[in-house]
Amino acid sequence: MIFETIAHTAHEEVVFCHNADAGLRAIIAIHNTVLGPALGGTRMWPYASEAEAVEDVLRLSRGMTYKAAVSGLNLGGGKAVIWGDPAKDKSEALFRAFGRFVNSLNGRYITAEDVGIDVNDMEWVLKETEYVTGVHQVHGGSGDPSPFTAYGTLQGLMAALNRRFGNEEVGKYSYAVQGVGHVGMEFVKLLHERGAKVFVTDLNQDAVQRAVDEFGAEAVGLDEIYDVDADVYSPTALGGTVSERTLPRLKCKVICGAANNQLASNAIGDELEGRGILYAPDYAVNAGGLMNVSLEIDGYNRERAMRMMRTIYYNVNRIFEIADRDGIPTYKAADRMAEERIAAIGKLRLPHLGQNAPRFMGRRHA
Repeated sequence: MIFETIAHTAHEEVVFCHNADAGLRAIIAIHNTVLGPALGGTRMWPYASEAEAVEDVLRLSRGMTYKAAVSGLNLGGGKAVIWGDPAKDKSEALFRAFGRFVNSLNGRYITAEDVGIDVNDMEWVLKETEYVTGVHQVHGGSGDPSPFTAYGTLQGLMAALNRRFGNEEVGKYSYAVQGVGHVGMEFVKLLHERGAKVFVTDLNQDAVQRAVDEFGAEAVGLDEIYDVDADVYSPTALGGTVSERTLPRLKCKVICGAANNQLASNAIGDELEGRGILYAPDYAVNAGGLMNVSLEIDGYNRERAMRMMRTIYYNVNRIFEIADRDGIPTYKAADRMAEERIAAIGKLRLPHLGQNAPRFMGRRHA
């Protein structure tokens, strides 16, 4: 069954990691390493079943391949999931055991934090392997990637506004932001600084209140966010929120946010095109975090990272150009841009096998 699945998804390698003493149950999925070693975060989540964990890691790792490719990075796509409750199951032993599995791949997979994981957890992983990004600055890392993801999302938004309205004046428009976690809150802050009207919602009411108090946002209910009369709908939390149920309710002219897998299906992407709603493909828009941590491989520099975020504007514009060129929806154009780059570089390179793996410059272990 698993061989049939990864043959269909074109994954190169799927590693099941188990350590009973540490309570570790994890899966590392390496999707494609034609462009370079697979870089992608580790997610900790209380999955309902093993099948759900497998499905999630395969989907996420494939998305990282496309994100890295469309962003012009010399990286492949990978992801890891740890099956457990981040509120109850974290321990030094668990993360160090996981770090040993990462290290055994000899640089084919480089990890970072994702949902349920923070910088402190990565400190434990770092004790067992150098193939970690997003660690604290004292170890040569860049720390929390959320501000960079948010700033990159702003660049994608400006490209989308220019495409749809002919200008990049963020403050002229209104935004329905679904999710004000780390990235969402940073994004709301950037919108507020530019004078924009912002509506917010989130399960965490304390976060919603902070957005209201600090950034002048207007709070709406979890389900009411789809009915807001805003120019832009910005999903910044859950995936799949643009669906058959929600699409008829959206009044926006642009969809641009930081969440992964925003479209519930390809059919929804086609329907957006028919309704005249411009979709800025999620993995091109939210690539700022990946770009930021990728710089740790060669030696991190914050100024260089901020300059790199600006390339998201041009990448999103290129996607719009491909959509025009080929007469296809923007979500397909993003895939095509990534696939064309992988195919072109694939003629020059074989998959990354871990030999001569990247060394981290300036990295100090704990």
